[in-house]
Amino acid sequence: MDARVIIGWNLRRLRVERGLSQERLALAAGIDRAYVGRVERGSENVTITTLEAMALALSVPVAALLIEPDADAARPVPLRAGRKRVP
Repeated sequence: MDARVIIGWNLRRLRVERGLSQERLALAAGIDRAYVGRVERGSENVTITTLEAMALALSVPVAALLIEPDADAARPVPLRAGRKRVP
């Protein structure tokens, strides 16, 4: 699996697990929201500095973004669209 695809896979999985939108992650990491989308799709070459910023925003070590998923792992699902309901 291509390194960009692995990073994108893990980024999306971790972001969704934490209930963060691309916009919230981008804001926390100090990067552009569209850039987060391109990284998740595997179409962007990411610098170590950007990887570190995203890992810090997700509260994981940088290495967590580089772990290759199992061959039979299901693709990470997106968050439900729309705003979260206020209780």
